[in-house]
Amino acid sequence: MQTKMKLDKVALITGGASGIGLAIAEKLYMAGCQVAIADIDEQKAQSAIDSIETREGQKKMAVQVDLSDFLSIRQMVATCEEELGAVDILVNNAGFQHVAPIESCDPATFQKLIEVMLVGPFVATQAVFAQMKQRGWGRIINISSINGKIGAPFKAGYCSAKHGIIGLTRVTALEAADSGVTCNAICPGYVDTPLVRNQLADLAKSYRLEETEVLDEAILRNVPQRRLLEAGEIGDFAVFLTSDRAAAITGQAINVSGGYVMH
Repeated sequence: MQTKMKLDKVALITGGASGIGLAIAEKLYMAGCQVAIADIDEQKAQSAIDSIETREGQKKMAVQVDLSDFLSIRQMVATCEEELGAVDILVNNAGFQHVAPIESCDPATFQKLIEVMLVGPFVATQAVFAQMKQRGWGRIINISSINGKIGAPFKAGYCSAKHGIIGLTRVTALEAADSGVTCNAICPGYVDTPLVRNQLADLAKSYRLEETEVLDEAILRNVPQRRLLEAGEIGDFAVFLTSDRAAAITGQAINVSGGYVMH
């Protein structure tokens, strides 16, 4: 699903140092964008940028950001604008996972999940929204999850944030509807990334399974295709949503889940 794009499009991807974020950054760069990878770990963001093969006529950069800090988010956008130009494509991808029953879930961790995966994307959107509308073109992609549509035991904070960002997506799309700016949410299923792999031990404990059993018993048995997705599959779909061929697609929460969720 590769799409040709103009070289003057600037894409900013949060949480881009690994996993889905890095795959989206790689695919957008291959499609012709100038790319900024933002991550809380600046060294990892720089390593991720360095791993993308440089192409003549295109720029790429790393920037540090704390998505729970309003000033840090605004500085991220300002730094990207100074180095690459105004942001045409914003991908709100940064996030983390926490697995615990409600009774033992730390309220501070719950709040942090909301800050990073819902409030942070709102602040980032706010920082680029007016300019996108003024220019008459823009693409905002929010990475939600199948857990933005269905609940999952032991993931109260994650599910709450991912449900919330679908609401933010719809409001953003409505406010931008006559401007040439679109906003959509991608709802991945289980993707073979560190975020998924790193939660298996906690899932095994919560479900009272052996760690060697949890992938098949707690995850893949619910996926009709019986596989973990590749991050590049999410990246390819993100590239399509940024293209002019997707100009009529806005306000949607689209599953890429191997059939796990069908609504």
